[in-house]
Amino acid sequence: MRALAASHRHRAEEEEESVFVSMTDMTVSFLFIVMILLAFFASRFKDQEVVARDEYDVVVGERDSARADLQSAEARIVELEGTIATLRAELLEAAERETDLKARIAELEAELEALRRNPLERYLDEVAATRLRILEDLRDKLRSDFPDLTVAISAENDALRFQGEGLFASGARTLTADKQKIVEDIAMRLDSVLPCYTTGRRQDWHEACNPGHAVIEAVQIEGHTDDVGDDLPNLRLSAERAAATYGAMSDKVPGLLDHQNYRGQPVISVAGYGKNRPIAGNDDAEGRATNRRIDLRFIMYSPGRSEEIEIIRKRLAVSDQPG
Repeated sequence: MRALAASHRHRAEEEEESVFVSMTDMTVSFLFIVMILLAFFASRFKDQEVVARDEYDVVVGERDSARADLQSAEARIVELEGTIATLRAELLEAAERETDLKARIAELEAELEALRRNPLERYLDEVAATRLRILEDLRDKLRSDFPDLTVAISAENDALRFQGEGLFASGARTLTADKQKIVEDIAMRLDSVLPCYTTGRRQDWHEACNPGHAVIEAVQIEGHTDDVGDDLPNLRLSAERAAATYGAMSDKVPGLLDHQNYRGQPVISVAGYGKNRPIAGNDDAEGRATNRRIDLRFIMYSPGRSEEIEIIRKRLAVSDQPG
């Protein structure tokens, strides 16, 4: 019995020892597997996230170099933008200088062309320009004084035109009181203008008012009519209107007749042309009203040869001498 019991006990111990060994082996195997897995993941981490020190230093150096290049490029951009702005300003200034120089060249070319022209031709061109300035000044002042007055410069730039009933009522030969005021104003303005362009005891030439040395030959008061009625009555009517204008002007400014032309003759004169010098058609009322007019025509002295220009200058300059 003891032997049997001992035998059973010995078998039980052997079975327990066999189970323990088996569990130990399994544990060791599991730990081994875990270690293999850890080694695997560690190697994976090293491959993806960790680099060698020398490689890291190379990458950092390249990064710092790139940053330095970027900063240098940005500084260069700022510098170039400043240079571009400066060059644009210089270009604009150069363009303005070019415009000024072109204008100056045009002036010099015009002056050169004028010098190349015949002196007589240059003088006559200056005289024509002077007459136009006189007419424009008179027209503007009359319009300012009498806003309702119909006054214009002729197409030929040689006369002031008072059209329709500008100075005379239809069929009238004399000036009404309000029209006479206009004529008297014209007389006073003429009297202030003529001394710089005429000779005689009242001549008063100076460079500022007449740099071209123009001389007025005549200021002709011209009467004109339309074509309604017979020729002779129209001619008489135009002459009477011109004479009435002349009389009102000389009554207001008696010294107006003292202004003389180059030949020593009074510059104020009168003419009546009737219907013979129309400036519009007489087919309708508007055209006939245009032709019924008083013209104040400025006839300028035209020398026949270049040598005479210097004589004119000396003749006008007499009034500019002191004393």
